[in-house]
Amino acid sequence: MMHDFLSAFLGGLLLGVSVVGYLYIHGRIAGISGLIGQVLNPKSIFKTPALWFLLGLIIIPFAYGRCIQPEIELNTSPWMMVIAGLLVGFGTRLGSGCTSGHGICGISRLSKRSILATAIFMWAGFMTVYVIRHLIGVR
Repeated sequence: MMHDFLSAFLGGLLLGVSVVGYLYIHGRIAGISGLIGQVLNPKSIFKTPALWFLLGLIIIPFAYGRCIQPEIELNTSPWMMVIAGLLVGFGTRLGSGCTSGHGICGISRLSKRSILATAIFMWAGFMTVYVIRHLIGVR
């Protein structure tokens, strides 16, 4: 129990420090969909910092899983994960940003637009899980 709390606390602390550091060093919001857009945009001058930030987001969970908690295994179909990722990508374009941009960066800046967007993201997520798990019965 305490290990879970400590891991969550340290993860949140590192995420907060990373987001604030990226904002102060590069003057840009560290929303993941925006960072991916910067990396994929051939004209972006912010490509290198965004690429390193994204690589850290991808590599660190694998390192954590291998070194700290190797017993965790996913019980989800790879195809479901791909479909979920595509739907999330569509949603970030539709919502003009993702939960990291609105939820972490926007709310910390007291942006009313981000607070509303995050509330809608969370509500849609809750409803999706409820419908898929309890009404349809997919596990």
